[in-house]
Amino acid sequence: MIKARIVVTLKNGVLDPQGKAIEGALGHLGFDGVGQVRQGKVFDVQIKGDDTDAARAQLSDMCEKLLANTVIENYSVEIA
Repeated sequence: MIKARIVVTLKNGVLDPQGKAIEGALGHLGFDGVGQVRQGKVFDVQIKGDDTDAARAQLSDMCEKLLANTVIENYSVEIA
């Protein structure tokens, strides 16, 4: 069994209203010095088998087809 983590974030230059709202809320809660906040998504996925190269290819395909909007988002795949 291969365990992986996929992290999806907005590309630089793409407006992140949720991140901006979190940034403002942290300031109102007294957390001074917080810079730019960007929010994203994390997916923990298990793939049957032990071929990490095949699993990485399959996970990237999942991102390209469903998990990430590659027009405005980047993704990274980490094999545990």
